[in-house]
Amino acid sequence: MERIGVFVCHCGTNIAGTVDVEKVAEELGKVDGVVYSTHYTYMCSSAGQQMIEDHIKNDKLTGVVLCSCSPRMHEKTFRSCAERAGLNPFKVEVANIREQTSWVMKDMEQATEKAIALGKAAIAKTILDTPLIAGETPMTKRALVIGGGIAGITAALDIADAGFPVDIVEKDYTVGGKMAKLDKTFPTLDCASCIVTPKMTEVSQNPNIRILSASEVCRVSGYIGNFEIDIKRHPRYVDETKCTGCGACIEKCPNKKVPNSFNLGLNNRKAIDIPFAQAVPKVANIDANYCLHMKGLANGKDNVCGFCEKACAAGAIKFDQKEEIITEKYGAIIVATGYNPISLEKFDEYAYNQSPDVVSSLEFERLCNASGPTNGHLLRPSDGKEPKTIVFVQCVGSRCSADSTKGHEYCSKICCMYTAKHAILTRDHYPDTNCYVFYIDVRTPGKLFDEFYRRAVEQYGVHYIKGQVGKVTPQSDGTLDVQGSDLILNKQVHIKADMVVLAASIEADKSARPLATMLTTSMDNNDFFLEAHAKLRPVESPTAGIFLAGCCQGPKDIPETVAQSSGAAAKAICLLVKDKLKNDPCTAQPDENACNGCGQCVNVCPYGAISYVDKDFRGPNRTTITRHVSQVNSAMCHGCGACTVACPSGAMDLKGFSNKQILAEVDSVL
Repeated sequence: MERIGVFVCHCGTNIAGTVDVEKVAEELGKVDGVVYSTHYTYMCSSAGQQMIEDHIKNDKLTGVVLCSCSPRMHEKTFRSCAERAGLNPFKVEVANIREQTSWVMKDMEQATEKAIALGKAAIAKTILDTPLIAGETPMTKRALVIGGGIAGITAALDIADAGFPVDIVEKDYTVGGKMAKLDKTFPTLDCASCIVTPKMTEVSQNPNIRILSASEVCRVSGYIGNFEIDIKRHPRYVDETKCTGCGACIEKCPNKKVPNSFNLGLNNRKAIDIPFAQAVPKVANIDANYCLHMKGLANGKDNVCGFCEKACAAGAIKFDQKEEIITEKYGAIIVATGYNPISLEKFDEYAYNQSPDVVSSLEFERLCNASGPTNGHLLRPSDGKEPKTIVFVQCVGSRCSADSTKGHEYCSKICCMYTAKHAILTRDHYPDTNCYVFYIDVRTPGKLFDEFYRRAVEQYGVHYIKGQVGKVTPQSDGTLDVQGSDLILNKQVHIKADMVVLAASIEADKSARPLATMLTTSMDNNDFFLEAHAKLRPVESPTAGIFLAGCCQGPKDIPETVAQSSGAAAKAICLLVKDKLKNDPCTAQPDENACNGCGQCVNVCPYGAISYVDKDFRGPNRTTITRHVSQVNSAMCHGCGACTVACPSGAMDLKGFSNKQILAEVDSVL
């Protein structure tokens, strides 16, 4: 005979303000199998937990029902409490009478009635609960960081400093990400390169870190503590182990008309090049689409060009280098795939496709950068002259209407600040240049952010115009006519500009969606990775063992990115220090005698936890029958229950949430 104890929580007035908790405790005490029922102000408090422990011991309880808040909040707390008292923690059930009752209902009588019904359902389930024991799996003490920007670099360094080996997978030829392309950082106007390049060097010199540049993740299998990853390494046609970065090959290359991707196509590079002076790894790479020798090989000619190969004293040039796939095992994964500015091709009203003098904010960064295409001199791309009037347009692709096909509904968070930075730097270096900023709202919520914006207006004389730009029209004299609305003066304005800078919305990297599919983790409608809990688990993915860092989760500035990266690294280290991990025992369990081998459960399992094996069974008249039956890898199973719903023969069940338990809850409510 089961002996159930019921404990109803007031949760201050969160529950007691709408639910008659005394009546709930009284009515649930009358249910068969319940030997004790009470209520208390805060069950999750030390005193409340001690009360539960005492009654488990004194009343010899075989099960506990908590009528309180969401099990997501305190189920672990109450299970630990029961375990301390000697009760199997999986004999504890939580009826959510806060989120599902008091927070959504106003009438106390109806809310109390519903709370009683939920409590009875939990009691019915508890009576059928069976003790479960968590299994253990070994931990692979190695971490993978996907993305080599400032987020990935920070996370990798923190994990490596804790003594664990880390691999950084970066799709570009160098780590550093977008930060390596910036000139200054707001609000302190520190040199971005002076911050990130020492970190890049530190990564390259750390014995616990391996950089896999020009690489991408192409397959993911396994589970927390035991991920198996296939990493595709694209050929750079230069042997990384031999290249010294001397640049002799670059000097000899005759093809100088290759668009420079690091400078966003604002100038050209050679067919063999190093992305920038501080690149890590500092290894040359060949663009096969422009290399004269490789194009000759494609046409059956092997004697075309090849000057770089002849010039390389180290013998590092490898025209026959092929794509390769390496397979590694990892215990934890940190996703730091970063962001990209939105494509401006759709915004024809700003003449981005019509005039080279209409640039994105990131392109403006390169024009201002000492390592950029103009060596730090702000010159118009069209004629190389200094602009005398610059118009900055805010929210291009950000804060669009819900039915917009061009941009995103969300605020990109950093645009107001980097535009203020651009205006300040322009006015500081070129005092004769007039700067106008068209804005919807100025959003500056960070530390010293609002002071920075006011500095732009009050100290540097930047003209802020509240309103939107309707159209930018190139003129015959090379200028740009910017037509916009001034909402404060309530009139249309025309500004004759030499350059227009568009604050492009930032969006998730294009690699994020396919990567999320491989990792079986969640994303929102904007292709940003979803965290497990916005408040309590902000750096964790819903998929165990996968953590989030930086703009893969949403728009962030550099300090916020670095802070989150260290948080993700700390969470990963908490896993890596363990020799073994406990598994949640609430996993799927097939009844092999009832399984008909249809394969429906395999098709719906999002975690790849189910497989099929041929197994011998005893048949009639001492015969042996070989049948195709399902097996569940309990370490990979997340207990989602999809397989139990899909199974047509009812052979698949979920421990802790069996069909009998669910139906018992339904019966008690009805």
